[in-house]
Amino acid sequence: MHVDNLKKELRDRKYRMTPQREQVLKVFVETNSEHLGAEEVYRYLINKKLNVSKATVYRTIDLLVELGFLRKLQFGEGVYRYELVDREGRHSHFICSSCGRIYELKGELSPDKVMIMYIDFLKTKGYIVEEIDLKFRGICPKCSKK
Repeated sequence: MHVDNLKKELRDRKYRMTPQREQVLKVFVETNSEHLGAEEVYRYLINKKLNVSKATVYRTIDLLVELGFLRKLQFGEGVYRYELVDREGRHSHFICSSCGRIYELKGELSPDKVMIMYIDFLKTKGYIVEEIDLKFRGICPKCSKK
C-alpha cells in the first residue's frame, strides 16, 4: 500500500523509485513503524545483506519525510526517530522511562480527541495548528510489575 503510493508520489514530483528508496520504506512497513532511527534502518538493511550506503539511507529518510510518508519524531534522547504516517489519523505516544519502549496510543487517546478544546481555543486566537505532538512519560505495565 505505502510502496505503491510512494511510487506514484515520486513520479508526480519527478523522482525515481530506486531500489534503495523502496528498501528503506519497506523497513518501516516490515517493522510496523517501530520508531526507528536512521542508524537502525541502516543496520536493518545491512543485516538483511542489502547493498545500501548510510548516506543513501539518510537522504531517503529525509525525502520520505518531505513527501509526507514518514513523520520525524524526537523523544528526548537526542536522536530523531521516524514512523510511517498513519493515514487514519494522528496518535499519541507513551514512553516508558524504565525500559525505553515507545507505545503508540490510538483511538480514544488520539491527540485529535484529547486536544480538541485546545485546538479550538488556539484557532479563536488566530493560531493555525499544523501538528500535534502529544507524549506521555512514565512506567509501562510490564515494567511496573517488576
